[in-house]
Amino acid sequence: MPAPIVAVCQFAPDASPERNRARISELVAGAAERGADVVVLPEYSNHFVTPMDDSVAANAEELDGAFTTGLRALAAEHDLVIVAGMVEKADAGRVRNTVVAVSDAGVQAVYRKQHLYDAFGQRESDWIEPGELGAAAVFETSDMRFGLMTCYDLRFPEVARTLADAGADALIVPAEWVRGPLKEHHWNTLLAARAIENTAYVIAADHPGPVGVGFSQVIDPQGVVVAGVSAGEGVAVASLDPGLIARTRETNPSLRLRRYRVVPR
Repeated sequence: MPAPIVAVCQFAPDASPERNRARISELVAGAAERGADVVVLPEYSNHFVTPMDDSVAANAEELDGAFTTGLRALAAEHDLVIVAGMVEKADAGRVRNTVVAVSDAGVQAVYRKQHLYDAFGQRESDWIEPGELGAAAVFETSDMRFGLMTCYDLRFPEVARTLADAGADALIVPAEWVRGPLKEHHWNTLLAARAIENTAYVIAADHPGPVGVGFSQVIDPQGVVVAGVSAGEGVAVASLDPGLIARTRETNPSLRLRRYRVVPR
């Protein structure tokens, strides 16, 4: 089978679910024209406001709601898998920050954000219910295994390591990485670190400025950026090489040589 092609789509979701779905349709169509097998969209792709307010819960959806139904239709139309962050309904007035992988057959994997962004003056936990710890969220397509995580999880290497332990060849990171002092540096450094230490591809899609840092990118198992977007909206496409993963892990067998395992706290 040919090496899978992935696309990262950098766009700015807003408070209108209808506008967001229309923009996603355009982005997915453009990525499909460039041969994408997997298309990655940012965190909060179905609804986003800053600062967060009551509209977040009002616009949260079930996993089988209009957002994922629309993703499934797009996946079927273009014969690919779509990964996107969304606001999912929860109990007690809060919502879940969820990542879904959707194909024409439906939702293939679900990840609910485990580490909430209560940092840099923000309090995501006021609105978001943390995801339960448990099995790694992975799916397979094009003879590769992909693992899901999101945004602030990037600062916790244990999340990525659980995906590597589950056999992930590539780590997908939808994000809304908020701008701030040195935040671009943190984003780029942490993405490369997660790729290098897990000898896996990292595929990250962020919001553009002025809220996000941008710099959506695809990084290879040696930490090299092979495709990316700068600060504005855009799509970057890259071909993943399973042979490079194997060669990297043969040369640098760090996953095999480590002497600690990750356990929930």
